[in-house]
Amino acid sequence: MSHLFGPVPSRRLGRSLGLDITPYKTCTFDCIYCQLGRTTNKTVQRREYIAKDLILDELRDFLSEGNGDVDYITFAGSGEPTLHSGIGEMIDTIKTMTDIPVAVITNGSLLFREDVRGDLSNADIVLPSLDAATTPIFRAVDQPHESLSVDQIIEGLRIFRETFEGEFWLEIMFVRGVNDRTDEITALSDAIAIIDPDRVQLNTVVRPPRADVGPVDEDEMIRIRGAFGGNFDVEIIAEKRIEVRADILPLLERRPLTLDQIAGLLGMHRNEAAKYLRELIEQGVVIETVHGDKRYFEANPNPSTEP
Repeated sequence: MSHLFGPVPSRRLGRSLGLDITPYKTCTFDCIYCQLGRTTNKTVQRREYIAKDLILDELRDFLSEGNGDVDYITFAGSGEPTLHSGIGEMIDTIKTMTDIPVAVITNGSLLFREDVRGDLSNADIVLPSLDAATTPIFRAVDQPHESLSVDQIIEGLRIFRETFEGEFWLEIMFVRGVNDRTDEITALSDAIAIIDPDRVQLNTVVRPPRADVGPVDEDEMIRIRGAFGGNFDVEIIAEKRIEVRADILPLLERRPLTLDQIAGLLGMHRNEAAKYLRELIEQGVVIETVHGDKRYFEANPNPSTEP
């Protein structure tokens, strides 16, 4: 199924079945921490990038086959899902197909638009991000489309929160030395007080980013959480970085696996798994083979490069 992935284990959402509804790296941002690489189509144009009926048919087939327990059906993946003009219709249709709650993971950049707010109104949970509250840091971290402003985005989050009846969890991704300064945390705290989310979730860089940036360490994350005070439900959700050799190689030493099999076993999107595999192939410790019409990855019995 080309537009479904999972179910994958998610710290935030349990077993999440992902719907990838925009082409690879079609986004309003080009975030320096993105594990999927550079944005190739930075845009604010909403349109039906992928036929919504195709996506819904794939989901309908999945549900009819009873493919395991699913806690959430989640709009996420390799681009910004609110760029898809049919997301509202898809959410409404899914609500008639199943009782599984619907989640939307979004960068929140288009919630200032009334049509986008309307499209997400029937979701059960919306999880936007807000990585900065001042213009210089917003542009440094998220590298947005030139038409977007951080003040506009904060106001959009506030308005959506006022009318949205579902759960609203706000994520902040911290990048060491960029948006972890005291003055920026104060500005973020002020913005959160205006937005009033149900939860604030603090994250940091744990998977290979597209730029040369690093994570905030655990002690600093705890300090940042304390700096937000007791006015919000604030939690740290940063996970341990995948250790490429320790986590992937043992799987491939047992037997060859496809990209989708590796992604499923490690609980990540297939594009992220592909990035790790490229790294291992370049190191000479993994080789790619073709059997029938499927592409497999396996440990190289004669690795050419030492770690």
